[in-house]
Amino acid sequence: MSSVELTVLGCGSSSGTPAIGCDCPTCTSPDPRNRRSRASAYLRVGDTAFLIDTGPDLRHQALREGITRVDAVLYTHPHADHLNGIDDLRAFCYVKKGAITLFGNSFTLANVRSRFDYALHAPSKAWDKPVLLTEEVGGPFGFGGVTVTPIPLMHGSWPCLGWRIGDVAWLTDLSDIPEHSLEKLQGLEVLFLDCLRREPYPSHLCVADSLRWAERIGARRTILIHMTHGLEYHALSAECPPGVEVGYDGLKVSVPLA
Repeated sequence: MSSVELTVLGCGSSSGTPAIGCDCPTCTSPDPRNRRSRASAYLRVGDTAFLIDTGPDLRHQALREGITRVDAVLYTHPHADHLNGIDDLRAFCYVKKGAITLFGNSFTLANVRSRFDYALHAPSKAWDKPVLLTEEVGGPFGFGGVTVTPIPLMHGSWPCLGWRIGDVAWLTDLSDIPEHSLEKLQGLEVLFLDCLRREPYPSHLCVADSLRWAERIGARRTILIHMTHGLEYHALSAECPPGVEVGYDGLKVSVPLA
């Protein structure tokens, strides 16, 4: 039986942790679980490899985890901390001598086409640029023998996407989950869930919001991601109810694919 193998490449917010110029307890902590690169994930299902987002720390994350293959990218939204590492996809195109497909909603892919049009052309003999294909999604689709389900979310006023493969879902950068999307989140084994900071924020979930959504969705295991340096790993862990835990860079989960 195949499994969904997910590695948390990064669970930090747009500034990362440590944050530049900060000497708070989280930023100065020696615990590696308090060192957070920008939010992203790597999934393998059999021989098919997905990235969720391409943040500016992608090269470092890939080297840290020994990643050499990417077949597709599942984009959540086009903020810089989730998109601006797109040029590092050229290394994976070079290795496979093939294109990588980008999946997202029309809002995100229009942004990609506008800002990174140079990456959407046929390869040169040198493979010196990314060679990317864009595919807008409006519902579940198949890729490489894997069924992928986009989860429409709201990130402030922006329409963004979460992603579900099997019984694993990744929901980052959100302020609300529409009712029709909640239906797509039933029966989860593992939920990765946005948890920006302790105080309310207009386009993200705060700690209290995250815990409420975790209870409502009811995954067997909820892992908090996209955290600022205001949330120290051990302090936040002590506040989590059973079934909820704090994520960290390099965390790996494996869930059988039914």
